[in-house]
Amino acid sequence: MKKRQGFALTLITAAALSASALSGSAFAEDKVTLSFLVDNASNSIAWANQLKEDFEAKNPNVTVDIEIRPGGTEGDNIVKTRLATGDMTDIFMYNSGSLLQAINPVQNLTPLTNEAFTDNVIDSFKTVVSANGDVYGVPLGAAMGGGMFYNIPLYEKLGLTPPKTWGEFMANSQKIKDETDKTPVIQTFKDTWTSQLFVLGDYYNVETAAPGFAEAYTNNKAKFATTPAALASFQHQVDVFDAGFLNEDFQAAGYDDGVRMVATGEGAQYPMLTFAITAIEQNYPEHLNDVGFFALPGEDADLNGLTVWEPAGIYLPKTTTDHKDVALEFMSFVASTEGCDSQTRAGGATGPYLIKGCSLPDDVPPAVKDLMPYFQEGGRNGPALEFLSPIKGPNLENITVEVGSGFRSAEDGAKLYDDDVRKQALQLGIKGW
Repeated sequence: MKKRQGFALTLITAAALSASALSGSAFAEDKVTLSFLVDNASNSIAWANQLKEDFEAKNPNVTVDIEIRPGGTEGDNIVKTRLATGDMTDIFMYNSGSLLQAINPVQNLTPLTNEAFTDNVIDSFKTVVSANGDVYGVPLGAAMGGGMFYNIPLYEKLGLTPPKTWGEFMANSQKIKDETDKTPVIQTFKDTWTSQLFVLGDYYNVETAAPGFAEAYTNNKAKFATTPAALASFQHQVDVFDAGFLNEDFQAAGYDDGVRMVATGEGAQYPMLTFAITAIEQNYPEHLNDVGFFALPGEDADLNGLTVWEPAGIYLPKTTTDHKDVALEFMSFVASTEGCDSQTRAGGATGPYLIKGCSLPDDVPPAVKDLMPYFQEGGRNGPALEFLSPIKGPNLENITVEVGSGFRSAEDGAKLYDDDVRKQALQLGIKGW
């Protein structure tokens, strides 16, 4: 009897190993739940849900459990707290660039440098998810522009063209105010992170007017308050507030309201990152072709260009041990052409993917068509400051709410942000501070 039981057990084990081999996945015979934390932006949720669906279809014994956190400072604090307490999900979505450095990737994250799938990631992204020579993340989403969405039918009705200087932008906005009942410039300060776009999205113009600002800023040799081009970023918020261009409920409106307003034509212009194209396609598909995009204009039309954001990353905390192989398999899927296609299915293409071999469909919406020339030969673009410097003050979104609401002058806001930056630089141990 013992021999018969042993023989039966051997057959069962062999069958299980064979099934595992045929499945092409080392964890195919295990029921595994993989937890995945993302922020509450509609595009982030759409990407995560589609990746979950497609990954589970390939790996039927894996369930991806998506958890959702707030955005902005509140979300940053949640990520930091969960990492510090060892309570982080198996994988999580978070910023690349300076904010990634603020969560101490060397201490908290598992390096991916030796994983084969990192070969698929374009080098420009690797640089913004690296620390001490190691790569820690794979991209979620496409490269983004920081600029202005605009309602195409409204622009056409008034005979307006996308502006290439700040003066042209203010003139367009004044005409919208004078000749329609629509909001010229949408702001959504309920979601405080959205208040930063006039400052952060203007960095291409700062660097053009003050070459080398990022390095000087990092080395404590340049300030927002004392660099005219950088101070102008805060002044632009004051300009649109003082001109009465904002929606009446700008302090209570949130990101989803802003997307709705520019898509439906309730408002004319909304400063935002181009990932919002996904939210428009998800929530207002009938208006997808009604929304265009242009870079935040500076002072010289001949130097007009785009501030570029690298996408967020997916990271593996060191606390993930039980399902590490599954987590790495999921990250490998994201860093593949299949992963790009999955994200495109989730909400359409919003810009260039940073995975080798990924392409965009021919029928991209107008806002994407408007974005792409900045990346093509002869186009002008440059990275946002947070990808050129490790320093980004955590309270910028609160400062820009105050400046954009008329509670603080541009000069005071810039000085306050310089103080905030100093605290961050000291915390990071950067020399010269």
